[in-house]
Amino acid sequence: MHTVANLLDAKQRWDDSYDRVETVVTIKPEATAREAARLMSDRRVGALVVTDPSGRMAGIVTERDVMRRLVAVAKPPDSTPVGEIMTRAVISCTPQTPLDEVRHTMRERRIRHVPVLEDGRPVGMVSIGDLNAALNQDLMVTVRAMEAYITQG
Repeated sequence: MHTVANLLDAKQRWDDSYDRVETVVTIKPEATAREAARLMSDRRVGALVVTDPSGRMAGIVTERDVMRRLVAVAKPPDSTPVGEIMTRAVISCTPQTPLDEVRHTMRERRIRHVPVLEDGRPVGMVSIGDLNAALNQDLMVTVRAMEAYITQG
């Protein structure tokens, strides 16, 4: 598993234990902060891609955004639009981006979610948990190969 596309394909298989699998969950900038929080909770995700009317990414709203830009400053969640608390300068990737590059970017920029875009439209989301699961999977394959080699020789 070396690219984001490989990881997104694998996520579909790994998430069999969950009720539903979604590669990306979106919300409109005019939705309320409460709606965003409820959607993140219901879908068990830590970030939503904010999309404009054409379906292109306008920003991202994360649990961290809700805490810092809503709760910490005591804004009312029922009347604060997502567009007011979202992050506009979003770091994203493409399906062809190598996983090592995404991992490095997340570590350096201290972010937990990277939207995957094709032609400006969201097609997936990579979380730090996804990267850890992919790395774990790769390590398990390596360990099994080494065990097979040792027991054969």
